[in-house]
Amino acid sequence: MPRIIVDVMPKPEILDPQGKAIVGALPRLGFDAFSSVRQGKRFELTVEGEVTEAILAQAKEAAATLLSNPVIEDVVNVEVQD
Repeated sequence: MPRIIVDVMPKPEILDPQGKAIVGALPRLGFDAFSSVRQGKRFELTVEGEVTEAILAQAKEAAATLLSNPVIEDVVNVEVQD
Protein backbone atom coordinates (compact mmCIF):
# COMPACT_ATOMS: atom_id res chain seq x y z
CA MET A 1 0.00 0.00 0.00
CA PRO A 2 1.34 3.44 -0.84
CA ARG A 3 2.08 6.00 1.84
CA ILE A 4 2.21 9.76 1.89
CA ILE A 5 5.12 11.08 3.94
CA VAL A 6 4.73 14.46 5.66
CA ASP A 7 7.74 16.18 7.25
CA VAL A 8 7.21 19.07 9.66
CA MET A 9 9.95 21.27 11.14
CA PRO A 10 9.95 24.13 13.63
CA LYS A 11 10.10 27.55 11.98
CA PRO A 12 13.68 28.88 11.93
CA GLU A 13 12.91 31.60 14.49
CA ILE A 14 11.49 29.10 17.01
CA LEU A 15 13.84 27.75 19.69
CA ASP A 16 14.44 24.00 19.48
CA PRO A 17 15.50 22.73 22.94
CA GLN A 18 15.52 19.09 21.81
CA GLY A 19 17.79 19.95 18.91
CA LYS A 20 20.12 21.83 21.30
CA ALA A 21 20.23 18.82 23.65
CA ILE A 22 21.03 16.49 20.76
CA VAL A 23 23.80 18.70 19.33
CA GLY A 24 25.30 18.92 22.82
CA ALA A 25 25.28 15.13 23.25
CA LEU A 26 26.74 14.26 19.84
CA PRO A 27 30.38 15.18 20.65
CA ARG A 28 30.22 13.23 23.92
CA LEU A 29 29.33 10.18 21.82
CA GLY A 30 32.15 10.74 19.35
CA PHE A 31 30.16 12.52 16.63
CA ASP A 32 32.00 15.81 16.22
CA ALA A 33 31.17 16.79 12.63
CA PHE A 34 27.82 18.41 13.42
CA SER A 35 27.37 22.04 14.48
CA SER A 36 23.56 22.28 14.58
CA VAL A 37 20.51 20.04 14.94
CA ARG A 38 16.83 20.82 14.39
CA GLN A 39 14.34 18.15 15.39
CA GLY A 40 11.11 17.77 13.47
CA LYS A 41 8.24 15.34 12.99
CA ARG A 42 7.48 12.75 10.32
CA PHE A 43 4.02 11.39 9.58
CA GLU A 44 3.25 8.37 7.39
CA LEU A 45 -0.28 8.31 5.98
CA THR A 46 -1.20 4.93 4.48
CA VAL A 47 -3.53 5.01 1.50
CA GLU A 48 -5.84 2.23 0.34
CA GLY A 49 -5.42 2.01 -3.42
CA GLU A 50 -3.85 4.58 -5.71
CA VAL A 51 -2.74 8.02 -4.54
CA THR A 52 -4.66 10.46 -6.71
CA GLU A 53 -4.19 14.23 -6.94
CA ALA A 54 -7.31 14.62 -4.76
CA ILE A 55 -5.87 12.37 -2.05
CA LEU A 56 -2.53 14.19 -2.18
CA ALA A 57 -4.39 17.50 -1.85
CA GLN A 58 -6.21 16.13 1.23
CA ALA A 59 -2.86 15.10 2.73
CA LYS A 60 -1.46 18.59 2.16
CA GLU A 61 -4.52 20.16 3.78
CA ALA A 62 -4.28 17.79 6.75
CA ALA A 63 -0.58 18.61 7.06
CA ALA A 64 -1.29 22.33 7.13
CA THR A 65 -4.26 22.19 9.51
CA LEU A 66 -3.85 19.15 11.76
CA LEU A 67 -0.37 17.62 11.56
CA SER A 68 1.47 20.90 12.07
CA ASN A 69 1.00 23.98 14.19
CA PRO A 70 1.24 26.75 11.57
CA VAL A 71 2.20 29.33 14.20
CA ILE A 72 5.50 27.59 15.05
CA GLU A 73 6.00 24.89 12.38
CA ASP A 74 6.43 24.61 8.62
CA VAL A 75 5.37 21.66 6.48
CA VAL A 76 8.60 21.10 4.58
CA ASN A 77 7.74 18.03 2.51
CA VAL A 78 4.73 16.02 1.38
CA GLU A 79 5.59 13.12 -0.92
CA VAL A 80 4.21 9.80 -2.09
CA GLN A 81 6.22 6.70 -1.22
CA ASP A 82 5.29 3.42 -2.88
